[in-house]
Amino acid sequence: MLQSIELSLSESEALLRAGSTGRIAISTPEGPHIIPVNYSLVADRVVVRTSPYSLLGTHASGTVLAFETDHFDHQQQRGWSVLVRGRGEVITDPATLQAIRQVWPPRPWAAGNRNLHVGIRLTEITGRRLGDGWDVMETLDGHTARAV
Repeated sequence: MLQSIELSLSESEALLRAGSTGRIAISTPEGPHIIPVNYSLVADRVVVRTSPYSLLGTHASGTVLAFETDHFDHQQQRGWSVLVRGRGEVITDPATLQAIRQVWPPRPWAAGNRNLHVGIRLTEITGRRLGDGWDVMETLDGHTARAV
């Protein structure tokens, strides 16, 4: 049986800063949804770009959202997961948008016009890894965590 070990705040933040894909959980009047996203971590928020008419564009502002990114090595039976919970916000301030563009703009893979920036403040960050005897930072595949 694999042991689940809590990651430190600094490990969790480093893994968040190095990543680019994850999932956002959002509750809507129709029920819960899990939405795959490309993201960036700028200052104190996870930032995604979406359409104003998407589920995130319609329901994220002012609600508590959960964001998760992870990595699993099925052959070695080990992995990690980082979870962020915080209030969603539509980012419209020109100075903040400019800072996001300069530091590390999120780059959506999905086609279409995705000009609405949604942020999730890092109110709560938790992380876990499965298995002993390995360095969770190895999973960055040679990528260095982005300092922003």
